[in-house]
Amino acid sequence: MSALLLRPARRAELPAVLALLADEDRVVDPAAVRVTEAYERAFAAIEADPRNEMLVLVDTDGLVLGCLQATYIPGLGKGGAERALVEAVRIRADRRGGGLGRLLMGLAADRARARGCALVQLTSGKERADAHRFYASLGYARSHEGFKLPL
Repeated sequence: MSALLLRPARRAELPAVLALLADEDRVVDPAAVRVTEAYERAFAAIEADPRNEMLVLVDTDGLVLGCLQATYIPGLGKGGAERALVEAVRIRADRRGGGLGRLLMGLAADRARARGCALVQLTSGKERADAHRFYASLGYARSHEGFKLPL
């Protein structure tokens, strides 16, 4: 595997991140992605918030191969330590199966650990059996039943 870097996304990479998030089982061309004002506002808010990071995994040429959003949540549990909430985990469809997801999640956990987080948590759709096996292989354990309320 060539040298890869996990770092905060840059505004110019927003179309590439949105392409990854739109991806189901195919590579989406970032040039075909429409960056709306809502996406611009959301990205600016993430970028400005010290408790949020949109992280990208890039190769030496700057190609965005993966992404995830990490939110660092303060709390009184775990001795007052922060926890990291990981969401929007994606690897380019044409690069899956080669260890990039494992690398992305490992680097994100290292980043959370260095920040002093006591744990990393995530949710995954109930129908995503492959993702569940992947997260379990990384040491993530099922611990809670999640609930959402659409607003």
